[in-house]
This record gives sequence, C-alpha cells and structure tokens, in this order.
Amino acid sequence: MGHSIEKVAVLGAGVMGQGIAAHLANAGIPSVLYDIVPRGVGEDASPAERNAAALAGLKSIAKSKPAALFHKSFAELITPANYDDHAHLLADCDWIVEVVVELLPIKQKVFSWVQENRKPGAIVSSNTSGISLADMAAGMPDEMRERFLVTHFFNPVRYMRLLELVEGPDTLPSVTQAIASFGESKLGKGIVYGKDTPNFIANRIGTYGICSVFKHMTAMDMTVEEMDAIFGAPMGRPKSAVFGTGDLVGLDTLAHVLQNVYDSCVDDEERDIFKVPAWLQGMVDEGALGRKSKRGFYEMKKEGGKKTLYARNLNSGEYAPKAKVRYASTGATRDLETPQEKIAAMLAGDDKAAEIAWKVTADTLLYAANRIPEIADDVVNVDRGMRWGFGWDVGVFEAWDAAGVRKSVERMTADGRTVPGWVSDMLAAGRESFYETIDTVETYWDIESASGKPVPQSESWLFLKDVHARTTPLHDGMSASLLDLGDGILGLEFHSKMNALDDDIIGAYGQALDLLDAGEWAGLVVGNQGGSAFCAGANLFMVAMAAMQGQWDDLALMIRTLQDTVMRAKYSKAPVVTAPRGLVLGGGCEVAMHSAHTRTLGETYIGLVEVGVGLLPAGGGCKEMLFRHCADIPEGVDYDPNPFLQAAYKNIALASVATSVEEARAMGYVRPTDTVTMDPDALVHDAKQVALGLIAADYQPPRPKTIKVAGPSGRAAIDAFLYQMSEGGFATPHDVVVGQKIGHVMTGGDVPTNHRVSEQHILDLEREGFLSLCGEQATQARIQHMLTTGKPLRN
Repeated sequence: MGHSIEKVAVLGAGVMGQGIAAHLANAGIPSVLYDIVPRGVGEDASPAERNAAALAGLKSIAKSKPAALFHKSFAELITPANYDDHAHLLADCDWIVEVVVELLPIKQKVFSWVQENRKPGAIVSSNTSGISLADMAAGMPDEMRERFLVTHFFNPVRYMRLLELVEGPDTLPSVTQAIASFGESKLGKGIVYGKDTPNFIANRIGTYGICSVFKHMTAMDMTVEEMDAIFGAPMGRPKSAVFGTGDLVGLDTLAHVLQNVYDSCVDDEERDIFKVPAWLQGMVDEGALGRKSKRGFYEMKKEGGKKTLYARNLNSGEYAPKAKVRYASTGATRDLETPQEKIAAMLAGDDKAAEIAWKVTADTLLYAANRIPEIADDVVNVDRGMRWGFGWDVGVFEAWDAAGVRKSVERMTADGRTVPGWVSDMLAAGRESFYETIDTVETYWDIESASGKPVPQSESWLFLKDVHARTTPLHDGMSASLLDLGDGILGLEFHSKMNALDDDIIGAYGQALDLLDAGEWAGLVVGNQGGSAFCAGANLFMVAMAAMQGQWDDLALMIRTLQDTVMRAKYSKAPVVTAPRGLVLGGGCEVAMHSAHTRTLGETYIGLVEVGVGLLPAGGGCKEMLFRHCADIPEGVDYDPNPFLQAAYKNIALASVATSVEEARAMGYVRPTDTVTMDPDALVHDAKQVALGLIAADYQPPRPKTIKVAGPSGRAAIDAFLYQMSEGGFATPHDVVVGQKIGHVMTGGDVPTNHRVSEQHILDLEREGFLSLCGEQATQARIQHMLTTGKPLRN
C-alpha cells in the first residue's frame, strides 16, 4: 500500500511542534498546527482568541533564532487551528504527528480525538522519547495501531538531522518505509531505527556520556570550562561541547531525560549514574535553565558596554568570567585535520585532560557496546544517532576504531573494566575494527551473524570517497580531483582547506572543461563532501603575497583565469551543474552561480563577502549579480536600471549572506529555476541526475546578453547611500572607498546612463577594481588581519 504524504497535522504548538511545522514548510509541505482553546475562552469568542495557542506558536516560529524557516513567507503553509473547532481539518491530513506534553493520559486523550477524526489509512506518530510506544498504542483500534509509530525529531528541528523511528509490533512495514522515505528525501533527515526503550538511541547514549562527564569532573575537581575545552573540538564534538550544549537544550529538559532513564531502566547496569545530581536539580529549581532563561552553566553579562561570558562554579553556584583553558593534549589536536586523528592524539596524551578524556570515552564505549541489541540492532544505528542527533563528527564505534580497538581493549582490561564478549569475539575472529572497507565496500561488524555486512545506504546517496575507492581519478591534486561519477558524468571535487580556491582547483576546473569541449564527457558536476564549506572563497594568502610583493601581472592573470573559467562553465555546450552546500562565500559563490543549473542544499549560507577584506568580487560576482537582476527583463521594455542596480549592489556592498537556499533565491544568488536537495548525502547524486536530465533534453547553453547600466545617475545614488552609512557610523572610511569601487563596476564604469554593456565589459571592470584595491594599504591591512586573527578589520 502506498502512503503519499501531501499534508500533515501537527498536534501541539510548543517548541517541538513549532519546529516540525516550520520544517515541513521548508520542504513545501502544508500543515495544520493544532493546540487547545485557551482556558476561559468561550464558543462565541473570535477565531483569533480561540486559536491563540496555535497563533502564539506561529508568532514564535517567525521570531525564532536561529530561524526555523528558510524564508519568512513559508509561514503561509502553516494553518493555525484548535481541537474543538477544526477537527474536520484532520481528515485532509495524510500524516498526524503528536507533539503534546509528556504525560500518558493526555496523549491517550489526544489519540482518542485522532481516532474519531482521522481518515482511514492516515499515518499517526508520536514525537515522544519518554513514554513507551506500547503504552500509547494500547487503546488504539487495529487499523490505527498498524499505522502508528514513533517519529522522534531533535531540536532545533531544522538544523538537527536525526529522525529516530520506532515501530510497534503491529506497525505495517510500508508505514515505516513511507515515513523513512519522506523524512529522508523531503525533510533531509538522517533516519535511525531504534527500539521501544527509554530515550531510544541518541539520548540514551548521549546522556550517559554527559553523566560520565559529571562523575569524573567531580572526582577530579575540574570546572565547567575545563570540561568543555576537552569535550569539544579536540574530541570531535561540537564547539558547544557538554555544558554549552546543556544550556542550548535546557537544563530542565536534561534533568527530565536523566530522570526518565533512571525511573525506567531498572535493570541497567549503570542505572545509578543517571540520578539527577543535586547541583543540577538546584539549578532547575533556581530557574537557571540555560539559554531560554539567559543563565545556566554559562551566563553572558554586559559590563561597560562589553559582553563577557561567565561560567558557573557547580560547587558554589557562583559565576566568574570564563577562564582560558590550555592543555598540552588539547593543543596537540589543533593542527590535525580529521576527527579520528584528533581523538587518537587526545587519548594518547599524558596530562590531566587526556586522563579524563580516556575515562569518559572508555565509559561511553563500553556502555554503548552493552546496549546492543537492547536499543538498536547494530553499531551503524548507534553511530548515526550520535552524529546526526548530537553533532559528533564520528559516532561511538567510529571513535573506538580511531582509538584502535585492540589497543583500547587492552587498556580497558588493564584498568579492570569488563569488555563485552562480542567485542572480544570480533577481535578473536581477526577483525580489528568495527568498520572495514572490503573490495571497495564499507562494511560493519554485525553482532548477530558475527560477520562483516555492507553499511546500509540510501539509493540516493553518492559518496565521493566510494568513487575514489572504485576508480582512479583523472586528476588527483593537492586541492582538487576529477572523478568518474558514472553514466558519462565527470565530477570536480575540491579538497583544500575550507575548499578555498587556488591554482590547483582552477587548473582542474579548466582541465574538466577541456574534456567536455573534446566530447569525452557528457556533463560535469562540481561538488564536494565533508567539512562545513562548499568553498569559503579564494586562497587569501595567495592574494596577499602577490599584492605585498607587487606582482600585479601575476595577480591579474590569476583573476583573469578565474573569470575565464567560470564563464566557460556558464556557456559550456555540455551542462555544468554546481552543487553548493554549507558555506558558499566569495569565490565559492561565483563558482556556484556560473552553471547550467545549481542544485543547492537547503542549508546553504551563500554570499559575496569580499568587502570584509577590502576587496570586491572579481570572479564574475559583480557581473553575475547585475545580470541576474537586469538581464531577464523582456526586450523592448523601457526600464530604469537603477532600482535593480541598487538591490544587486547592496547585497555585495553590505556582504549580505543568505542563511538558507530560499533566502539565497530571494537575493539572486540562486535562480528561480534552480532546485533544492534537503538530504546532504544525496546532493551530489541529485546534481548528477540533473545533469543527465539536461543531456536527455538536448541541453543548449544560454545565449550571451547585454544589459542597460545606470551610469552616473546610479553612482550618484550609491554615493548618497555611502554618505548616509558613513554619517550614521555604519561605514568606515575604507568601507566607503571599497563601496565606491564596487559602484563604479556595477554602474558600468565611464559610460552614459542606460548604455548597454556586455558581460565582458563588467568583468574587465571587476578585474581593474580588484587590482586597484589590492594596492591600497588599508586593504592589505584587512587581509593581514583576517589571515592572522580570522576576524574582519574595520578600518
């Protein structure tokens, strides 16, 4: 039986309900957001009064930071409703997700209402992590129970990739598959299959790790900031580490999750570690709940107009300015590239930080190993749960592999710890790691069969590391590779630091275009995986060295080569599809925009930010933004180019960065015809499919166009804007200089108002303006400051 999901009901307009409804809207899925009629509001009250709870949820969505919606207009897809007046709307919904308070009687009451009003065949789920699925399903009729499961999202829903699915004994496999497919392809979620156990997978393992931190930091008399300095980046964890994450989640939520495990898992060998510490309960009672109360493990205070971060002493309850923490072991991880290298180095250290890192890690590894098959059937679901739900760079068993399984087991045994039998059996069978690539196939150690099995993957995933394993790259440089993606599609992969553009990347791009021109490949996909950036801009050090040494001809050639390369990509006879994701800044934005089609990840942060280092976009950025705003006006229409110029100009002059694909579309970085992928692991695959589709449709490159430029009248408006910004204290003297240079380029240079110009005309102006700014001492100071500190200089 097919289960098409076209409309969703979200029952509960609290924080999680808001997040689910908002992310459904991001995916273009309409929803009905239900909540109760406020107490004391009569039947004769206005719809706004009766829908007040749901409307408050909508208002909170609009104000949420970070933004819950890709674009504020998407709120139109969410219909506020209440249970009393709008039960009939439930019959239009294909999936009904319950997100009410974690009390079984209330959930049962809601499910009775659902039973009375849903259409037959509609899928019903609960977002709970604290109440048994079996208890919730106990009173349901068979038809509804067969279509009932747990869909556990993580907060904030837009940004946390994990979606845990838990079936009941009666849940139809087709229902689970429908939600898994919808969650993955439409919502971009990473699907993990858990069991009907308290807190499922990620929260069970993650909170245990937190409790281990609490235990050992108390025993070793360590502070909040010391623990976060260890259990952040050095251990392949988010920068928020343990206590920063606790503040983000909420200390009341954390205490509730711990208490739930303690109350429910009476046979857990580590049950006592889940007892809520007295100091944590005291903070909850005090109202120090984290970010939502503006005070938790950390507190931001304003002193003399400056913000200072304070950390809490868990013994005294007092706050003091956050101390700087330095350890030799954490310092040793700083220049290492992979999380596996960092973890191995951290655990191999011999200072206090390394000691506690080992104790907590060993605790967590063994606890997770003992939870299989209780909470999950295999190591893959556990690892994905931790990566996608807690933001770890590697999962528990992936971290164990990094530490060396045999070596760490020997260390655990020497410490007097008991290692689960299945781990010892694996080593005895000659398998040295939980994950191993065999004949180009990544396998995991399956406990039940005591053998290696292929790691499950979606059909829509295409991993470049697998392509490397299967084939020899056509080019394999320090910063870029050319790969055979199959079906006649060539792939260009960046792999420099932050994927910054350099000579190797531009050279490889040129080589790829040569191969397309020669007819050896039918299309090209420009994309990469791993890290946070598609491309964070050009190699600034290379620019700085050339400018400071006065190598103007070399610098001019470098810029011209980039311009020529992206223009070749734009007008290539074979389609070039770019696949931007994450950070797409400066030169990365210029590469992404010059294509036959851009297949963009929903979570894309894209913009032309060169003004921050005193430069202007010179890889076609000024030109492309100007032409995107002006070139599609129908021929014969007499228009004033000024309003279009000003919109394009402000994006660049203010270094405006879109914080989602839809903001990028509204700003012109993404075209109306460009398409979106929500699942990050599917992006390269989807870009390849777009290329194949264009080829099948007999792709024809666009024809070059000319546009009218604003000339002197446009520059006058820009000068007025810069004057106002300067007088208001929003622009520094050099901001004005840079802004004027950008204005000169985007108004067409020394040509009359309404004069028509080509793309090459603007490209030439870009290059001249860029070189001119490189010669400015203030620009060189900005570049040096950015390279030294990683922060912009306002001069």
